[in-house]
Amino acid sequence: MTDTSASQSDDHLIAEGVDEEPVEGNRRLFEGWRLKLIVFYASCYAAFHMAALNGVSISSLTGIDVPFLPQFPLETWNFRIVHIAGALFLGFLIFSSGTFRAEGREDTPLLSRITLALLVPALVSLGTAVYFMSVIASGTLPVMGGLTTWAAFEGTPIYNQEVWYFGLPLMIATFGAIVLGWFERQGRDQFRASDIVLAVCGIAVAAYLIPIYGTAARNSVGTPFVPIGVAFSATAGAALILELTRRVAGLALVIITGIFLVYTFTAHLLPGILKVDQPYTWQRFFGHVYSDAGILGPTTAVSSTYIILFIIFAAFLQASKVGDYFVNFAFAAAGRARGGPAKVAIFASGLMGMINGTSAGNVVATGSLTIPLMKKVGYHKKTAGAVEAAASTGGQIMPPIMGAGAFIMAEITGIPYTEIAVAAIIPAVLYFVSVYFMVDFEAAKLGMRGMREDELPKFNKMVRQIYLFIPIIILIYALFVGYSVIRAGTLATVAAAVVSWLTPFRMGPRSVVKAFELAGIMSIQIIAVCACAGIIVGVISLTGVGARFSALLLGIAENSQLLALFFAMCISILLGMGMPTTAAYAVAASVVAPGLVQLGIPQLTAHFFVFYFAVLSAITPPVALASYAAAGISGANPMETSVSSFKIGIAAFIVPFMFFYNGAILMDGSWFDVIRAGATAVIGVFLLSGGVQGWFVGARSAWFVRLAQIAAALFLIAGGLMTDVIGAAIAVAAYLVQKLFHPDPDATIEVRGAD
Repeated sequence: MTDTSASQSDDHLIAEGVDEEPVEGNRRLFEGWRLKLIVFYASCYAAFHMAALNGVSISSLTGIDVPFLPQFPLETWNFRIVHIAGALFLGFLIFSSGTFRAEGREDTPLLSRITLALLVPALVSLGTAVYFMSVIASGTLPVMGGLTTWAAFEGTPIYNQEVWYFGLPLMIATFGAIVLGWFERQGRDQFRASDIVLAVCGIAVAAYLIPIYGTAARNSVGTPFVPIGVAFSATAGAALILELTRRVAGLALVIITGIFLVYTFTAHLLPGILKVDQPYTWQRFFGHVYSDAGILGPTTAVSSTYIILFIIFAAFLQASKVGDYFVNFAFAAAGRARGGPAKVAIFASGLMGMINGTSAGNVVATGSLTIPLMKKVGYHKKTAGAVEAAASTGGQIMPPIMGAGAFIMAEITGIPYTEIAVAAIIPAVLYFVSVYFMVDFEAAKLGMRGMREDELPKFNKMVRQIYLFIPIIILIYALFVGYSVIRAGTLATVAAAVVSWLTPFRMGPRSVVKAFELAGIMSIQIIAVCACAGIIVGVISLTGVGARFSALLLGIAENSQLLALFFAMCISILLGMGMPTTAAYAVAASVVAPGLVQLGIPQLTAHFFVFYFAVLSAITPPVALASYAAAGISGANPMETSVSSFKIGIAAFIVPFMFFYNGAILMDGSWFDVIRAGATAVIGVFLLSGGVQGWFVGARSAWFVRLAQIAAALFLIAGGLMTDVIGAAIAVAAYLVQKLFHPDPDATIEVRGAD
């Protein structure tokens, strides 16, 4: 270990600990047997998904049926129910309902004993669910259409058992533990009574739904005849999901979901497009929401397959310290340029962000290193935070992984993932090029230097470790030669472990277990967020409010399609404010995208339009999660940081409109059209960045030159042949004025003073 540290010091490696897992303020820090229990469960949970997705089980390996262990492949609904239940169980044991105070323990033993009493009804409901499971498996129930029937009509013995021995105890335990958990306090290294109760309730929900959804009762989901036990389970399950989402992702998504829930039961009282014909009963709604039209729908389908697979991939990269290498490589490649750390942030955040899955999470991972260095070379603290926020947000649109939203897009649209990844290439290039130019021009205006040679990792040594990119290369190659996303992700994960043997951080059995443990814990937030977004999707599908928004867009488009697109942009950003990317896109895709498709916009273009603005909500004031996370590191004012990040990413707000006017930006057209559209758009982005920053031809530019730059940029970005000619002409004119006449860049200040 000493030799390794010395080697790192000699090579001036800057990034150390980028792969370290951040510890949230409400996360428990266990020791002893509690830690071993969590490590065991988390690693088994992640390994279960890897095995299930690849159809590997003990029975398939040995040919021997092992009782009580799952046989793969699992039925789809059952797999998703287990996926959510496992995350609830793990999440409640790890994340407290409130942040822990610095002074340490703050026990409430009496309240904890009262709360622990709720374990009795929780266990009663779990026992009843297991009993129902045995009744269904016994074969004594009648069969209808090849499916076992489940008598759930009022007055029957089963109905009474569902209400008195399952439903009511489950509701008492769930809501009682949630409320008491807000007041209960316990040491950070201990399990809390309320969280144990909630974890058991999560298992009880799954234990009831799995056998019931295997009977004919599944056909009644979404109708007034849904079994009463399903309604109880769905209500408790939705409450558990909302509470876990609050703990791991904050209140924003919970509040938005709450608004949709209130809307469901008041929609018949509302006017205009929000009105529904008749009220929905509690039983019908919650029976509908915990189905493949809601919580078990597209969002959970993606989180239980692609997302958790790539979280496991990212965890293996972390365990082998590849993240540190990515950042060090970026410093070696770009650190010497003026404003070097800011350009490093662009490269490093792009590499890490496409795997990370959340803009704010990426800010925390790389920003803790890049933001202090940006401040050190002369960037204002709000600019340093803004650059990191903008770069980290761009990682969500960076192929081939694109965070997690692209997988949801593939699930919703049915468009092959590889086609989505290819279509994202030019938009991603435009985004990062625009951020690079904005950063470069800012550095030029301030006369910044790059980092010195002796401050940077040795580039030649970094190049000799280029093999650490092999897992990414294998992933891209496997996807584009026709392997499924699951198989490609599995191969890349195995490659990450194999490549680690060429580094000082070789992965043995302990490291593999650690990687699975990391993956299990890292997956909790995204699973909770996707399930919570599924509640909103369920509301939209039941009430039809998405279709009515589509009709509204069509009405606006009769006057102006551009106005309709602007309206769609505002809704997408508004829905995404304060929400992680996956949830933001899932909701916007249900509300906005269908209307854009009805306008005649191709499906891929419509969904990319929505996806882009859902991503950009992370840097859009007034609620900009990525910017706020960066401000916390830089020490700047959060609102000023969000305004600066909005300015740095300004070109990205124009790119989606290019999709509408020029499909070649999404690789739709001949190679000539695609290359011309991409080249002119890059030049346009260059001019737009210069116009915004007030820099052109190596010097500051006057206000009228800046306006000419912006006008030329918009014409070039439009993508048509005539607009390209006009844009080029304006750009040449601006160049000649700047080069020949050297107009005073401070003229605008004098004009304002005169006014």
